[in-house]
Amino acid sequence: METSGAHLCPMPIATGKLKQQLRVIVFGASTPSGRLFDLVLLALILISVALVFLESVSEVRERYGLALRVAEFTITGLFTAEYLIRLWISERRLAYAVSFYGLVDLLAIIPTYLSLLVPGSQALAVVRALRLTRIFRVLRMLEYVAEARLLLVALYASRHRIIVFMLAVLAMVTVFGAIMYLVEPHEAGFTSVPRSIYWAIVTLTTVGYGDIAPVTPLGQAIAAGIMILGYAIIAIPTGIVSVEIARQTERLKQRHCASCGKDVKLADARFCPHCGKAL
Repeated sequence: METSGAHLCPMPIATGKLKQQLRVIVFGASTPSGRLFDLVLLALILISVALVFLESVSEVRERYGLALRVAEFTITGLFTAEYLIRLWISERRLAYAVSFYGLVDLLAIIPTYLSLLVPGSQALAVVRALRLTRIFRVLRMLEYVAEARLLLVALYASRHRIIVFMLAVLAMVTVFGAIMYLVEPHEAGFTSVPRSIYWAIVTLTTVGYGDIAPVTPLGQAIAAGIMILGYAIIAIPTGIVSVEIARQTERLKQRHCASCGKDVKLADARFCPHCGKAL
């Protein structure tokens, strides 16, 4: 029994070494092998997105449809293997599976398999373009990731004001739509309140498709007022988010040194300017 146990012991050790080597390659962007793996992965992502674009062109699909499908399933197979490897070598598998990158990696492979049941759903594979965000890690542009995180924090902090603003806008377009339904004839395109609300949204956002247009003087006067109001409204969410970004930036600058307890106003400082200790 002792002899058989000695023979079985190297297997877990070999598996552990393999996992460690794969972690260096898959997650180690600072290592040569990890950097090469990420560059190859980015190239495959670009190729797969290009395949989706080409397959959507009827002339290309009719001529090279089979070759495009074979290439698509080949790349999807590689992405599937990569996803399973990431799950296998992750120390916290559930944390990776529900993380942003984990969900994007999963969504990147589902559309191709779904296309076997629902033809045309492979076009959803363009979600793989989100995986290109790994280029920030490959090119060591982590400061851009920090700036993106700052923007997300500002948007989250402004969510209540943005929701109130959106509800106010919805109330406005509903009222304007109902008024235009009463003022304008059905022949002008205002055949129902929902369709009139659609016109109010298009007009308020200054898009102006032109598929529906008022013909009465009163309706045109109301439309002119909505257009002018639209220019004023567009600036409101921008101001809300800008104020919150400035507030979050100022908050990041207000750091304290754990050693001397003094304020450190330089956001990118790594050492305390007062005592010289690492922050």
